[in-house]
Formats: sequence, structure tokens, C-alpha cells
Amino acid sequence: MQLSRKADYALRAITFMVNQPENKRSSISEIAESEGIPRDFLAKILKELCRTGFLKSFQGVTGGYQLARPKSEISFLNVIEAMQGEVRVNMCVDETNGCSCNHRDKCTMLPFWKKIQANVVRDLGAVTFDDPKFIRK
Repeated sequence: MQLSRKADYALRAITFMVNQPENKRSSISEIAESEGIPRDFLAKILKELCRTGFLKSFQGVTGGYQLARPKSEISFLNVIEAMQGEVRVNMCVDETNGCSCNHRDKCTMLPFWKKIQANVVRDLGAVTFDDPKFIRK
């Protein structure tokens, strides 16, 4: 499993946002500069983070972005899946489409992949942005 650049930038943007005062509105330029994210790409990511309920946007002179929910309710898993879809360590663990491999019935690796899948999803879901390690000094 590899995170897309989009998911990585979304995680960075959320990290930036959780470090802002509660009612502060942050501009795209401010986030892009702080996190080293190309501004145009960030604009698309922030729009998607708003659409999926992580951020809210405000128009006008005093506009910008704020968290739309408490940081304790935002997990790494939530953000990653909002940006790139369901997290899968291997195609074999795709519960929606299933494994199309012709060895599925006799596959000895499937139990291993399912265990790893469950661990990755559990661990990414357990990491929320209220964790002190995400708070910058």
C-alpha cells in the first residue's frame, strides 16, 4: 500500500489546521506555504476536504478554511479514504469486488493478507488528530 500524493497533502493540510486557534480561518496560500504544497493542487484537495465534511470554507475578505469537526473525530483512515478510496494492502482483500485470482479457493496467502488488512485499517483508524504528537510547538 502506498499513499497517493493527494492523500499525503490532505493529511498535511489537516495537520496544519489542527494547529490553528479554534476560530481562525486559514487561507489556501497560508496552508500551501507552510506545508510546501503546490497551491493549485491544494485548492482541489481543500475543496474535496470540504465536500467530505472535514473542513468548511468561508468566502470573502475574511474567508478561509476551518475544521468542520473536532480533531478527535478525524482519523488518518478517514482522510486517506476520502482522498483515494478504500485502503487495501492487496487486491485480494477487496470485499466489494473480491479477488479475481483463479487461486482464491486454494490460496494460502489470503488469511495473511486479511490479517494485515485488518491491522492496517485498525491502526490508521486509531490515529486521530487530537494526538499530542500532531500539535506543533
